[in-house]
Formats: sequence, structure tokens, C-alpha cells
Amino acid sequence: MTTTTHETKAQRAERLKREKNPWECLDEIRRFARQGYDSIPPEWLGTYFRWWGVYTQGDGLGAVGGRGGQGNSTPYFMVRVRVPNGLLFAHQLRTVADLAARYARGVADITVRQNFQLHWVTIEALPELFESLGRAGLTTMAACGDDTRNVTGCPLAGIDGDEIADASPLVQQVTQLLVGNRDFYNLPRKFKICLTGCRVWCSYPEINDIGLTALTRTANGRRETGFSVRVGGGLSTEPHFAVRLNAFVRWNQVLPVVRGIAEIFRDSSVLRESRERARLKYLFLRHGWTTESFLEALEDRLGFRLEPAIPEDPPADVCRDHVGIHPQKQEGYRYVGVSVLRGRITAEQMRAAARLSEQFASGELRTTGMQNLIVVNVPERQAEALASELEGVGLAVGGSPFARGAVACTGTEFCKLAITETKGFTRWLVEEIEERLPGFDQPLKLNVTGCPNGCGQHWIADIGLEGKKLKVDGRLVDAYYFSLGGGVGKHPAFTRPIGYRCPAGEVPEAIERLLRAYLAERQEGENLRQFFARHRDEELRAFLAGRELEAVACDPSPGRVPHGVEA
Repeated sequence: MTTTTHETKAQRAERLKREKNPWECLDEIRRFARQGYDSIPPEWLGTYFRWWGVYTQGDGLGAVGGRGGQGNSTPYFMVRVRVPNGLLFAHQLRTVADLAARYARGVADITVRQNFQLHWVTIEALPELFESLGRAGLTTMAACGDDTRNVTGCPLAGIDGDEIADASPLVQQVTQLLVGNRDFYNLPRKFKICLTGCRVWCSYPEINDIGLTALTRTANGRRETGFSVRVGGGLSTEPHFAVRLNAFVRWNQVLPVVRGIAEIFRDSSVLRESRERARLKYLFLRHGWTTESFLEALEDRLGFRLEPAIPEDPPADVCRDHVGIHPQKQEGYRYVGVSVLRGRITAEQMRAAARLSEQFASGELRTTGMQNLIVVNVPERQAEALASELEGVGLAVGGSPFARGAVACTGTEFCKLAITETKGFTRWLVEEIEERLPGFDQPLKLNVTGCPNGCGQHWIADIGLEGKKLKVDGRLVDAYYFSLGGGVGKHPAFTRPIGYRCPAGEVPEAIERLLRAYLAERQEGENLRQFFARHRDEELRAFLAGRELEAVACDPSPGRVPHGVEA
């Protein structure tokens, strides 16, 4: 391995990627498993493992009531399993459950990109884990790394009676095109694609590098389904909504268009100069690209011109959690969606869901972008019985708006970048506000992220909580900074950071005060986003703090910040 002194982080990453395609080096991982953790070179731990969906993890000590306690005596890994479009068979979920029970202390997390994550995995377990997943038709390949992440889509593809088209076959084709293809193993950074045929855009195409949304037109007397295409979306520390190109992408043009955009990203040398600014969105944010220049570059790659875009009707504010019993477009069938609070699910629950999906339905399930799980193709007469059985294993078919709308990133329990613990906190938070506001009946997206990178998607929440630290009685404690009023669709907006933070233990009281103010002062038909938009930051801070407006006005002077307010 070549070594170079005085490299920047970006230069080192680019050098390592040039020197090795990790997808071609599975035998090295098998060797590490035989020889033990100490045989693993630093470049694998810091870089190459990611191409196989593997990250080194924290020690697990950050959990509230956690199961840590072993410190760093044994090094562990997080392993992410791709689930394109969230489509699962029962035998695949059972495989994930068995692997969780054997290698991951009996739990898994469903992610906001419809994946599964396992924790506490040792190097010795990786070969068998890969092989077991492969036999089930699953893989960890490209679930992390500078490549194409899990391609997301509507979890109701093919069963939603209101969908424009079932786009899931295209999701599978895009996955086959880019994942494992040596032409696309070395991208500047992660590359996220959403491809959906639903009308409510539940997989959030607006925050992906590529977002393809189905629509129809009539040309020459013939009805045709195609797609709008957006590029350059993403969250993290500089959130940016994807921009819509002036193009109507026909069904048979989707693969060439996706490949062309991936090539533009791959070949953009300016995006390789900084790891922090290596996403497609920075062509627009930092390098002067426009929708016109991007479309021109894309059409140059394609070798043909795309037809102009047609008008589309983005969805308004709608609940997208897929929880409950709902009709499918197939007459006589229902889908049953369960709320998996903060995405954490046990091996026993996964096995039960797999078994019940076979007992009561066709043995097919879906994961969602809100970290939930759906059983599909349930005969109508069996739906209530299935729901009762799922409830019996702790998978709620319903629940409060707080439980249904809660999303949480990995947090300090396992993520080495996180500032605060999130999974245990989110469960506790939901339980607290359920008790405080038992009659609250409005849909609510409550997103918790443990650091500014925003994996918990706090930028598009009704209430977004970003992890911070706060000194209380001379001791640093977990705290959360509030951002309010985010959303996507017809009226896209990122949450407004309103200058209020408080210790984690005070968050339920703050949310209760805010929501009680909403219930007391809302106008007829006004949802939370509209209520937040109607009020100034100072007013929202006052609601959260439970104080008079004058007492919580921001004071920019250092050292003179009122408690609970961030200047």
C-alpha cells in the first residue's frame, strides 16, 4: 500500500480508492476473519469496509439503560443490509432475524433508507453473515461507502390503488446497473437515488441526489407514463432540495438518465477536492451549475435530447407513515402497517412478522422510510386477526401520532460521530408526551438526530431535534436544539432553527407546552407547519420555554443567554 505524507483527508480517500476496488477484495475480509481483528490494516477499518456495508461502531455505552459495559475490549462493527424499494420476502426477514440473534445481540434497526442495520458484529462473523444474506437474495454491498446507496421507492409499490405506476422494477434495474459495477465503485461520495410511482412521494425524492417521480401525459392520443427528474438533493449540514430539470423522462429512458447523472457525479473532479463538499448538490451550491447547464451536460452524455417537462402536482402535507389497516388496489386485500418505534426491532419480532406474513398473507413485507414495517397482500377477512397477532408481539398497528411519527438516527450508542444518544431517548420522549397529551390527534413528524449530519432527517420534520451538549451545574449533558416547520412536497421548506435548546430531560415539557399552544391558538383547519409559519421565532421560543415573550427574546451577547435559549 502506497503511503503519502501531508495528505488532506480528501486526497487520502481518493488515493485509497484509486488503489483498490473493495468489491473485488472479499477474500481479504475472509482472511481477516481467520486471522482476527489485529490483522486488519487501517485503510480497511477507515475506508474499504464501507463498500461492504460495514462500519466500525462505538462501544454501545451511550445507550439510555443500554447494554454496553464491555467498553472497547472487543472491537465491533455495524453492518447495513440493502433492501431495494423496501421489498422483502418472509424468508429474507427471517434470515435477518437469525443473523441478529446470532451475531447482533438480538436486535436490528430499520433505517430511513429502508435498510436493516445490525450491531455488535465481530470480524469473525462477517463471512458467514455475507454468505447467509447472499443465500437469501440479500447483500450488504454498497450499503455504505462512496457508491450508490440503497435505492428507495414507495413501499406500497404495486398495491397502492392511487399510484401512478409500480416503479419497483425500475428500482431493481437501477440497483443492478450501479451496485457491483466497477465503473461506479469510485464516486466522490455517497450517491442516493429515489424512484417512485406514488402520488405522495413518501420516499422523499426531494432530498436525494436523483429523485424520479412518476407522472402521465397524453401525446398523439396515447396515454404515457414517464418521470420528472430532480437532482442535487441532500440534508446534512447544508440542506438542499433537489432541483427539477426541464425534462420528461420516458420509462425506457430511466436507466440511461440515471447512468448519465451518475457519470457526471463520478467525473466531477471539483467534488473530489473536499470530503465535506463531495455531494452532487455542491455543483449547485458552490460551483455555479444551473438546471440548464446540468441538463445540457446530461444530454451530452446521453447523445439525445430529452423532451420538455410537463406540469406536475406535488403532494400537499400528508401523513406518509403507512401505519394501520388499509385497502390495496387488489380487490379483497389489505396491507397492515406497524409502527416500529425509532426503527428498533428484535429478532423475535422479525421472526414473528415473517411467520405471520406467511400464516395470514402471501409472505411479503415492506420496510418504509419512516422506519416502519408493512405486511402486504392480506385477505380482508384476515386483516384484523393479523393486526391482533402483531400487536401481541409489540408491533403496534396504530398508536399515537408521537409513536407513529418518531424517527431517530443511530446516536452515540453505536455511531462515533454522534453527540447525543437517540434511540433510548426517543422511546422515552414518546412515552412522556403520550402521557402528557393523550388526546392529541394531529399527524406529527418528530425527528431526532444525534449530530449536525442530520441522519435523523430533522430538517424535514414538524419538530426536528438536533443533538447538542449543554453545561448544567458544571457538567456536560445531552441537550437538543429545536427546529420547527419542515416539510416536502408542494410547499417544501427546511425546519427553522428558532434559537431554543434545552437539556434532554426537559424536552418533553417543552414539546408539551408548544403543542398545547398549538391546540389553544390554531385556526380552523391549520396544521402544525402552518401554525409554526404563522408565528415568529420569538413567539415559538416563548411557547417552548413556557415564559413571557420578553423573557425568551434572543440576546446575542456572549454569556447573557437566558436558560433554554441559544443565541
